[in-house]
Amino acid sequence: MVELDAVRASGGGRARRWRGPRRGADAMQTLAAGRNIAAGLRGGIDGSGAGGAARGLRRLLDADAVGLGGLHGELAWSGRPSDVRAAEQLAETALRTDARVAGGGAVALPVHARDELAGVLVVVGPVPGAAVREAASWVGEALERALLENSAAVAQQAELRALRAEISPHFVYNSLTTIASFVRSDPERSRDLMLDFAEYTRHSLARHGDYTTIAGEFRAIEAYLALARAVLGDRLRVQVRIAPEILPVALPYLLLQPLVENAVRHGVELPGSSGLVQVSGEADGTDCVIIVEDDGPGMDPEYASAVLAGCGTPGSLGLVNVDRRLRTVFGAGYGLVIETAIGAGARVVLRIPRFQPGVVVS
Repeated sequence: MVELDAVRASGGGRARRWRGPRRGADAMQTLAAGRNIAAGLRGGIDGSGAGGAARGLRRLLDADAVGLGGLHGELAWSGRPSDVRAAEQLAETALRTDARVAGGGAVALPVHARDELAGVLVVVGPVPGAAVREAASWVGEALERALLENSAAVAQQAELRALRAEISPHFVYNSLTTIASFVRSDPERSRDLMLDFAEYTRHSLARHGDYTTIAGEFRAIEAYLALARAVLGDRLRVQVRIAPEILPVALPYLLLQPLVENAVRHGVELPGSSGLVQVSGEADGTDCVIIVEDDGPGMDPEYASAVLAGCGTPGSLGLVNVDRRLRTVFGAGYGLVIETAIGAGARVVLRIPRFQPGVVVS
C-alpha cells in the first residue's frame, strides 16, 4: 500500500503528498517480480518454471488464482479456483477460439509470442480487465525473449559445429602422409606426431561442454603447429608467448585454434611462400588480449571488413564464426579486430574478459 504524508500548505491548511521512498520500494518490488516471472518462463509457458511464473503473476495481480498453460497439456496453477474444471474449460475455449473468454469469476486470455498463439493465461478473482490483458502481454513478451535466447544458443552451437566440420581434408591428408613417411626412418618422431594428430582431432571434434581454458586451447594449437611444421618444414617458423596468469581463463571451444590455422593457411601455406606466425597473450586489467599475426601477403582492409561481415570467401568461415561467437558470449564490445594491408601481413586481435558469469569449464 502506498502511504501519504500530511504537510502544511501555505494557506495554513493541510495537503497530501506521496512518500517517495515507499513508492520507489513498490516499483522495485514490481520490477523484481517481473524479472522472476520472465526467468520462470525461459523454459516455455508449459516448462518447469511455469508454476513459479504463475505465483509471481498471482501476487502482482492480487488474484485468487492464476493458471498458465501451453497449447497442449495441463495448466500450472498458483492458488486453486473453486471450480477447477470450469476454469480449465475456459482455457480450452480461449485456445480453440484464440479469444478472451470469461465466466464464473474467471477470465482466460490467449497468449501470443511472435504473432502466434503460444498458450493461455487464466485469472480467477476480481482483477481489472486491463490488468489481465497487460499480464497476458507481459507473458507473451517474456516468451518472445526466451525464444530469442534459445535461437541465439542454437545459432552458436550451429556455428561451433560448422567450425568443427571445417577441418581441412587437405591438412589431414598431408599430416597422415607425413607421419607415415617417418614410420621407418624415425619411428619415435612418427609416434610423437601421431599423438599430436590425436590431440588436434580430439579437441577439434570434442562434444563435451561448451567451454575450455586458454591452456586447453593451446594444447590443441601446439599439436596443430607441430603437425604443420612437420608438413611445411622450414617454410613455417613459429613464436608463441603466453603469460602464465591467463592460462586458466575460460573461453568457448575453438576460439583461438581457427585464428592460428588461418594464419598458417593464408600466411605461409600458399604455394611458394614461407613465413613467421606469432601468437602472444597477456593480461590487460580485467581482460586478456591474444594476438595472432603472420608476415604473409595480407589483404585489403576493406576485404577484411567484408570477411567479418560474413561476405568473404567460403575459406573465411572460421574468422566469421569466431567473431560472432565472441560477441554472443562476451558482448558486442568483444569482437575480432583485423589489422592488415596488402603485402603487410595480418594481425588478428582478440580480447576476452578474464572472468565472465556463466562461462565456466564443465
